[in-house]
Amino acid sequence: MSTSDPVPVFRALHQGRDPGDPLVLPGPWDAASARTFEQAGFPALATPSAAVAASLGYEDGLTPAAEMFAAVARIVRSVSVPVSADIEAGYGLAAKELVERLLETGAVGCNLEDSVGGVLLDPHRQADRLAEVRSFAGDRLFVNARVDTYLLGGPDLETGTIERGRLYATAGADCVYPITAPPAALPRLAAAIPVPLNAHGSPHAPQALRRLGELGATRITFGPLMQQQAMRAVREMAGALRGP
Repeated sequence: MSTSDPVPVFRALHQGRDPGDPLVLPGPWDAASARTFEQAGFPALATPSAAVAASLGYEDGLTPAAEMFAAVARIVRSVSVPVSADIEAGYGLAAKELVERLLETGAVGCNLEDSVGGVLLDPHRQADRLAEVRSFAGDRLFVNARVDTYLLGGPDLETGTIERGRLYATAGADCVYPITAPPAALPRLAAAIPVPLNAHGSPHAPQALRRLGELGATRITFGPLMQQQAMRAVREMAGALRGP
């Protein structure tokens, strides 16, 4: 890793971007994939928990905290660019311990989800938790607050997403991630939420990433889609080797 502090570098990548130039953050699942993305020229990376889980042999959401933090640390050590970590809903850890363990990995930031087991958390309680994380982390972590309203469905998704996004921004979140929000909703979400917006993109449609930026996304991540695409390539290779 570089001896300079990567956190301000990562934070600066979210500022002053042209609408058609969103920050694209590939999702490494191990050290080898992280090095590949760095060698391709990406300035920062963001681990997806589902992809890391798959690489470790777990179903999404079932990775023990110790193994997830260890995997993140290996990825961070393998590259010289900033790495943000998807830590799901925080593994039930108190905010102080969560921050300490994240900092031990060398990650510059984190995703924190506002649902557990397919159930949305109370937005005010989640805002309080984000405020605790911010209090213990200070400026040492870039906090991306994931909003799972569109993922889980329900009435009046846009209003609920905006309410949560505003609460989380006030609590200290640096960025808000309304995962799976439709592109058509991004302009209204970006206008209503006073921090950068993270959109969910597809590696199968790189030409659409610029458009997501024009619609209001400051940054774009891909969840486990890159790891899943890589595994399809492995299956095809295996099938070819196996033969008819």
